[in-house]
Amino acid sequence: MLGSSLKLRSRIPGTSSQVRGSSVRVRVSQGSYDSIDDQGCRLFFDRDGTTKIAMCADYGFRSGGGRLYEANYGQVPKNVFGLAKDSFQQELKQLRLAVRFGESINPAPREASTGLFAQVSSAVTGVARDIDTFLEEKNVFGKLELPPPKPKFLMVEWLEIKEKLDKLTLDNAAVARFEEAREAKDGKLVSPLWVTLPFQALCLTLDFVYEGKPIQKFWVLETVARIPYFAYISILHLYETVGFWRAGAELRKVHFAEEWNEMHHLQIMESLGGDQRWFDRFLGEHCAILYYWVLIGFYLVSPSTAYNFMERVEHHAADTYAVFLESNREVLSQIPPPYVALNYYRNEDLYLFDEFQKGSSTEARRPSCDNLAEVFTNIYDDELEHVKTMDACQKFGVAMLDMPADK
Repeated sequence: MLGSSLKLRSRIPGTSSQVRGSSVRVRVSQGSYDSIDDQGCRLFFDRDGTTKIAMCADYGFRSGGGRLYEANYGQVPKNVFGLAKDSFQQELKQLRLAVRFGESINPAPREASTGLFAQVSSAVTGVARDIDTFLEEKNVFGKLELPPPKPKFLMVEWLEIKEKLDKLTLDNAAVARFEEAREAKDGKLVSPLWVTLPFQALCLTLDFVYEGKPIQKFWVLETVARIPYFAYISILHLYETVGFWRAGAELRKVHFAEEWNEMHHLQIMESLGGDQRWFDRFLGEHCAILYYWVLIGFYLVSPSTAYNFMERVEHHAADTYAVFLESNREVLSQIPPPYVALNYYRNEDLYLFDEFQKGSSTEARRPSCDNLAEVFTNIYDDELEHVKTMDACQKFGVAMLDMPADK
């Protein structure tokens, strides 16, 4: 039990708020503790014994029990029918809220876009709103009500951080220039046409749909970025099961560590509201299913080509994060890190953190995580490590994956 009046630096840099009240210290994972103050906000005690203030606001659709390190984390799921029913009901309610009251059900929403996609989306939403209202009047759907307001103590931080998140920008043209400069310096990655076409399709879709929406774009990108590792593991399991090839255990471990890393990136974006809109979840999850089967085919025909595809995706992700950081570092440095980020980067037990960095010859990374700028810097560095590992997978055999990529 900590003291009855705990005074720390502001939860949001630049404000004069304090963390007050009693707080209970609770073990949340092997090697790390956190404390929960009387407002329900978390203080994280990292592996060095330092107190880290986590972002109390959570803008995600799957906030709470739907993510790592939260309530119900690690429980056995229901059967597929129960899960499908719960998911359908939750998504239907969110879809109805979106068409009736807007995708962002909160104060100070981002200004509406005037592009072609926004105009088409607005027209479709208007038709859906009329249909939903009609079905509610006919008692086909139940009466729809807005979610209850957030507690007053949460609204202050919630609005302050939301205002800062709405200032974040990402220039697609700047990303393209950054990629061109990198390729001019380091050389252009050579890929067959059947790799470049789906890659370009992914990039163009994200650029078109998510102009001016960097967090939502990152959420979709991270959703898709996990999928190739699932595909690789699936094929390696298949080869072992039917006896084709039984030397893939180490490679499966590497790919699981890569997926574990991307999952944390994804949940960081969720906590920032990247999955809040129904359309974003629909697009990201269906693109993920499509790319899973594309990558299954790639890996069956040519594992090196499948790794080449993923090297392209990781390069693009790293370039995008680099430009995003350069443009938004000042704003990002004013926002506390999400709780999931502290657990991944500052926990005493860095589960599989070193395992996906097989192409690197540097010493073990132990990054800091004091604000959102450092979180995105860590994600950028992670993506570069993925690039090195994918390059190593193309050049070396399984037994030589620990060799530096430049040898």
